[in-house]
Amino acid sequence: MTPTDSPDQFPARSPEPSTPAHGITRRAVLAGGLGAAAALGSGFAAPALARAATGPAEFARRAAASYQAMQDNFYDPQTGFYLEQFPRVDGNPYSYVWPFSQAMVASQVMAGIPAAGRAYRSDVDDRFRALEAYWNSTTDPVGYDSYLRPPYGGGGDKFYDDNEWIGLSFLLRNNQAGGRDAAAVQKAEKIFDLVVYGWDADPSHPCPGGVFWTQATWSNDRNTVSNAPGAEIGARLYLLTGDRSRLDWANRMYQWVRSYMLAPNGLYWDHVDLAGNIQKTQWSYNQGVMIGAGALLYQATGQRSYLDQAYQTARTALDFYATDDTYFSQPAEFHAIFFANLLRLSTLRPDPAFRKAAAAYADEAHRRYQDPDTGLYHFDANPIPLLHQAAMIRIEGMLAWTPSSYGQLT
Repeated sequence: MTPTDSPDQFPARSPEPSTPAHGITRRAVLAGGLGAAAALGSGFAAPALARAATGPAEFARRAAASYQAMQDNFYDPQTGFYLEQFPRVDGNPYSYVWPFSQAMVASQVMAGIPAAGRAYRSDVDDRFRALEAYWNSTTDPVGYDSYLRPPYGGGGDKFYDDNEWIGLSFLLRNNQAGGRDAAAVQKAEKIFDLVVYGWDADPSHPCPGGVFWTQATWSNDRNTVSNAPGAEIGARLYLLTGDRSRLDWANRMYQWVRSYMLAPNGLYWDHVDLAGNIQKTQWSYNQGVMIGAGALLYQATGQRSYLDQAYQTARTALDFYATDDTYFSQPAEFHAIFFANLLRLSTLRPDPAFRKAAAAYADEAHRRYQDPDTGLYHFDANPIPLLHQAAMIRIEGMLAWTPSSYGQLT
């Protein structure tokens, strides 16, 4: 998913018969929320983000409060699904799969907090059970639809990045099980097969190659976030199974992004369309997934250049997003992905600046936007997106982990 400056150019997802066609789309939610978040952020004289020194115990406390607020306000215990926004105004009764996947990974991060984490393990199981209501086994290849399948909804188009975030969650599930969850790995393999299917095989296209963003007919974009997370999955699967084809595809996806999305400033652009037009916004999650892909390809191949590229991107991004309040002109869910990859990189290339940046962002977001009465994060006007709340749980929760566990992150 990728917001841009013009939300009205994005058509709604294919609605199921029981869902109003004017149901809120994830792109519209994000694009609508970004301007408000940026405006609100620019109204503060923000102290430097480098000053934070909050410890793991406090982040664990905050994460627990944020998680409880998500469960109290977004979660439906009867179905196991979540609202897209709180309060629900109109549109679909439950969230698209992208926000659901982020609530799921937030639950997984809670389960990784030392001592307190075991209390969240059953919640993680509940998330993965509910996730299967989005699974579409009738297509070839199989994968997760953008919306709930019957009887809860009519399904929707498949988005490759949606499926990649879910694939990474299955790999995190395996990591947290000590590498013993064969079913989770098998699901990640099926998702990777879907991603490979999404590769653009027409050599006549501008910037030839690359995985498309979606199977929907209204978009032919190839994105950083439909390729780099695929590279992460492929490299991890190679490390787990030894299947060389997974590694070859991972490198192919990674090199496509390096070839066509790498900007002169050392950061990555967003996407290119079939007319060759490049959307040059530099979202933080674009940097995060390329950091993660480079780190994993280094582990898979031993080639130092991958690690050097990941580290260079990380340092360049830290300088870029800490300038002129840029962190608060982009949504928290992008930063959650960015910081997860920074923390994981720190296990291979230690740098105290990585955790320090994540902690400083979490502290400043908490100071500006968290409602102490409800535990909800109000980055912009109501309704509050599930994506924002889940992102802050993920960031706060990761900062409560022991650094030795960061290698599990996906």
